[in-house]
Amino acid sequence: MEERYAEETQTLRELLAIMHEHDLETIKVKLGDAVYELSRRLEPAPSAEPPFQAAADEPAAPVAGANVTKLFAPLTGVFYRSPSPDAPAYVEVGDRVQAGDVLCVLEAMKLFNEIQSDDAGTVVRVIPGNGELVSQGDELFWIDPS
Repeated sequence: MEERYAEETQTLRELLAIMHEHDLETIKVKLGDAVYELSRRLEPAPSAEPPFQAAADEPAAPVAGANVTKLFAPLTGVFYRSPSPDAPAYVEVGDRVQAGDVLCVLEAMKLFNEIQSDDAGTVVRVIPGNGELVSQGDELFWIDPS
């Protein structure tokens, strides 16, 4: 039991380090059957502005075409578009990719996992922002094979 406690404590420390490193307010990670959800307690800033309300004339969310292949996150981690902060992004919208090309990196528990394209095609959408926490199964890219 002490070993499990030590493992969970280490997991929590690593999750807290990820939160602080990337200035995240919340993080939720599922590891096996365990779900860890951490959030910072932030004092609400006084605001004279009313809460955000979507306007009726805002554009609808993009819809994937019939041929578009969606690439999903194989694990939970922090999404990075490039191998380092000063390097260019692996891919941009409009770039042509081949199966096996690296599209991004997901950092999980201080391990950097290169995510490769399953298909050849043109990148038509990059969903998460650089440095954003994504969960396993979240959409990462849309690739049009035509």
